[in-house]
Amino acid sequence: MLEVQARGVAQMATRPHLLVHHKGDNVGVVVVEGLTAGTEMLAVCTEDDSDFRITAKADIPIGHKVALTALRAGETVIKYGEDIGKMVGDAETGGHVHTHNLKTKRW
Repeated sequence: MLEVQARGVAQMATRPHLLVHHKGDNVGVVVVEGLTAGTEMLAVCTEDDSDFRITAKADIPIGHKVALTALRAGETVIKYGEDIGKMVGDAETGGHVHTHNLKTKRW
């Protein structure tokens, strides 16, 4: 479990690190500054307010995506329940997904 120190007392983190918009998405979006590799993230699905935990495998900037499952080159990336592009490189579960390994299918 993720713990934070507050006035010397360990507490569970209640703010999400990652938002997932739709239950069928295979990526989520980082919503905190300074996310570092090894962080056990609290992820919240906005579709039904469910939550889960996933470990960041890299330092990932705010606004960038995290793979919720292992994604391989050629696979479709789903965000908002929609196809947003294809992987052009691999990302492990908890890995960084951005322009270095994700491209639009439009061109």
